[in-house]
Amino acid sequence: MDMTGRLRFGKGSGTPDGRNMRIDQTSADHGGDIDAAIARFGGVRADWLDLSTGINRLPYPVPRLPPPVWRDLPDSNVTAALEKAARTFWSVPAEAAVLAAPGASSLIARIPALMPAGSVAIPGPTYNEHARAFRALGWTLAKGQTSARVVVHPNNPDGRLWEADCTAPLMVIDESFGDVAAHQSLIALASRPGTLVLKSFGKFWGLAGLRLGFAIGDPALVAGLARMLGPWPVSGAALAIGTAALDDLGWADRTRRRLHLDAQKLDVMMTAAGTQVVGGTDLFRLYDVGVAHAWQDHLASLHIWTRRFPYSDRWLRLGLPGSRDEWDRLASALSTRPRT
Repeated sequence: MDMTGRLRFGKGSGTPDGRNMRIDQTSADHGGDIDAAIARFGGVRADWLDLSTGINRLPYPVPRLPPPVWRDLPDSNVTAALEKAARTFWSVPAEAAVLAAPGASSLIARIPALMPAGSVAIPGPTYNEHARAFRALGWTLAKGQTSARVVVHPNNPDGRLWEADCTAPLMVIDESFGDVAAHQSLIALASRPGTLVLKSFGKFWGLAGLRLGFAIGDPALVAGLARMLGPWPVSGAALAIGTAALDDLGWADRTRRRLHLDAQKLDVMMTAAGTQVVGGTDLFRLYDVGVAHAWQDHLASLHIWTRRFPYSDRWLRLGLPGSRDEWDRLASALSTRPRT
């Protein structure tokens, strides 16, 4: 469903038909749970290829940082430099405020506290932390006219894209995976009252461990989030690395081109293995594999971890391999089929 009520899918996306679909947006369910995979399938962390997330596996090269970055509390000038770089990189409207935070997840958890609890529309299936955060603060999930609305653009896991004609008293647009398709960003809506656009640094730049994210939008809402986060919410290292990365437009352009080609490459490999493309982005791809648990177990037996979902028996999501060795490893694993 786009913002006018029509579902619009991005490149390579198919329409889910609802078979074996059980949508529950309140349970905790994430990729990256390698410890659980190790407990079940053995090995040590270094043995595993983690494709369960949409994190770029060829990350931005971290610059060497001077000792004061680690020793001193961040000052306001360093924070301002990061927020200025963010404004330029994402073409933030002048009317919108920018707030750096320790990861988009920290913002998602706090956004429902910005106004009294009411009803919230979160079209799904989608990233389940939004619903969990709203429910935890007394909100109810609903459809139609609601006090708040959340859209994930592009959507996780199927890559749905949303159009711009939508308003709610509190409008949240989560663009955590949007940096692979900057021309499709809805950042222009950040100038609207009641609107917040979320950005995640960890996915596209491949530095999820840095814990850096951004809220962009209504200055009153952004100020409310800033009060909740308190002083020095972002580490000096994250401020310095984030500023350098956002200023490096050449790296971003090269990375978008590589990820686009790699997404196509993964689709070719997976369809040759007998699966069907459902959708995704240039950071992760979603496939109908028939029997998702059998496919996940088969790849896990070879220490390749993927993502399946509690609401679908058929869907399997894979992030993109990074190095040539990782691509070769996946190709070898796909040369045999799971027993279903």
